[in-house]
Amino acid sequence: MHIQTLLEQHRPSISFEFFPPKTPSASEALFDVIKDLASLEPSFVSVTYGAGGSTRELTHDLVLRILQETSIPATPHLTCVQQNRAELAELLGQYQKAGVSNILALRGDPPRNQPDYDQSKEDFPYASDLVSFIKDFGSQSGQGFGIGVAGFPEGHPETPNRLHEMDHLKAKVDQGADYICTQLFFDNHDLLDFRDRCEMAGIRVPIIAGIMPVTSRKGMIRMADLAAGARFPAKLQRLINEVPADTDDITPLGIDYAHKQCEELLKEGIPGIHFYTLNKSRATLEVVKRLRS
Repeated sequence: MHIQTLLEQHRPSISFEFFPPKTPSASEALFDVIKDLASLEPSFVSVTYGAGGSTRELTHDLVLRILQETSIPATPHLTCVQQNRAELAELLGQYQKAGVSNILALRGDPPRNQPDYDQSKEDFPYASDLVSFIKDFGSQSGQGFGIGVAGFPEGHPETPNRLHEMDHLKAKVDQGADYICTQLFFDNHDLLDFRDRCEMAGIRVPIIAGIMPVTSRKGMIRMADLAAGARFPAKLQRLINEVPADTDDITPLGIDYAHKQCEELLKEGIPGIHFYTLNKSRATLEVVKRLRS
């Protein structure tokens, strides 16, 4: 079932993101987390795809295991940096045979060891080209995919001009994307402003809000790096400053903050929340339980 249909049936939707572990022991630990979160009956889960396809097989294997051992729809991420049409067509065919119904289509990060890397010379210069390719592949095979794309409530890190940013996002939707999953954010005004700008740009697909409960001070720094510069509003920083400086674990504070974020977003009519779990369950479990209590 396509995620657009799931969003119509599950209001609001709750979903989770995982990344594929690299060792057997880490894989088993993650599956314990997935089993914990499965009790919340998420609408779907997504699995990340490493830069340049570096976790291609791991992503594929984790998606298939989720489909085989749980009843949760699993959505693989797919990036187009340093990927060619033939290898992506092969991967899409494998996903079709396995019963995968949805793809989250992303451009992906440029290779860090190639400062002069030029994406324009690749088979897929933009994420919109990848969306078009997935759409055409599904149409030709008679088994189309639901396609999601990324949105950036704080602005895309490579597009300072936010008017151009909306043009790029609309191009992805016009090529066949049927929902948007946002990057993580900590100020709901950013998401609501993003939603308004999407509406003015003629973007009418559902927007799922990406939320990550903060659990440690060190994790916040790492989180900002992973998210290409997540902005921590003053109100969140003040709360953290009230915790003793020698305390790294701020999970209770992060749960409270994320819960309030989600409550407000759902009251504003956001159709779904997508939790970035970092392959852990405690904080996400508690936030969702509070939302449903």
